[in-house]
Amino acid sequence: MPARATHRLGLAAVAAALLCGACGKGHQQTVPTCSALDVILTTEQAANAATIAAVGKRLGVPNHGVTVALATAFQESGMRNLDYGDRDSLGLFQQRPSQGWGTPAEIIIPEVSAAKFFRALVKVKGWQSLEVTVAAQRVQRSAAPDAYAQWEEPGRTLARALTGEVEAGLACEFDPPATPPVVREFALRQEAVRELGPGGLDRAQQPKRRWATATWLVAHARAYGLSRISVGGRTWTAGSGKWSPDTGAGQLRYS
Repeated sequence: MPARATHRLGLAAVAAALLCGACGKGHQQTVPTCSALDVILTTEQAANAATIAAVGKRLGVPNHGVTVALATAFQESGMRNLDYGDRDSLGLFQQRPSQGWGTPAEIIIPEVSAAKFFRALVKVKGWQSLEVTVAAQRVQRSAAPDAYAQWEEPGRTLARALTGEVEAGLACEFDPPATPPVVREFALRQEAVRELGPGGLDRAQQPKRRWATATWLVAHARAYGLSRISVGGRTWTAGSGKWSPDTGAGQLRYS
């Protein structure tokens, strides 16, 4: 089987396993799923991946570094924010408090653990020219140093989708509630500032930055009660799970 198909099916299997509790219980509902080009994710995985990409760009890390971080998180935690692991390992990157990565309370916060990973990565001499699996291993010092290689392709695909390199690169599908909830605006804006940087959702943006922000919103939409995001001549809706042409969509809007 080609490597691309293996990664796609492997991630889809993770999504199905996490969500199977919603199946076969009478009322048929849309299983919440996200797709970043050809990588299939749960909404939890998409939100975590978007956080990693956003923190990387906030810190000025090139896209190769974002790929390294995403590949690492896939290998270490399945892109899930785990509160357990081998010995005292925790979080997206399975960082260990006993190895100087910080306190358990810090490591379990996705944007904090991502920032710790990136700050360690950029200290690796010549990291920008290293293969993904080598760069990841220099940071993680894993007992399985070649394991990160299998996640290089989905990591790179996700990096392209989440950094705005590809427009409308991420779409999520889930059933909006019959009665739209009040958008958790204050909490959303606070998280946007922490992850995207000063100005959060409001700062003036170049096209790539606008799309990076839009995909960050899509990835966090279910958690914050969003069902519609418009930008750059397109609109995403949760019910369709797609970006569609929209001549009225210019500046970033969400609801």
